Amino acid sequence: MRVLIDECVDPRVKLLLADHQAATVHEKGWDALEDGPLLALAQNEFDVLLTIEGSLEFQQNLAKLRMAIVVVHVAQNQLAYYHALREELLTAIARARAGGVVHGGGARRD
Repeated sequence: MRVLIDECVDPRVKLLLADHQAATVHEKGWDALEDGPLLALAQNEFDVLLTIEGSLEFQQNLAKLRMAIVVVHVAQNQLAYYHALREELLTAIARARAGGVVHGGGARRD
């Protein structure tokens, strides 16, 4: 899958997604975009947005998107915490479907 890593996620998470085509918002030059415009643009190039922003699903109309959202719940936004959840994260990405949201990881942060 083509996975876009949101700017709020430790960019080194890309190292854990070797089986996927992953890029960060920063690499795409989309850092300055608000969520709505970011999603509108990203859905043309990516299948999944990986984020820790749990409120995103309540602030945007995701059902109309041609991409999915995976919200990962980590205790801290550091690679070691994502690494501990790697298998669950990969499963969440595999389960993700356009217009939907999949939550993965530990306790919710939102």
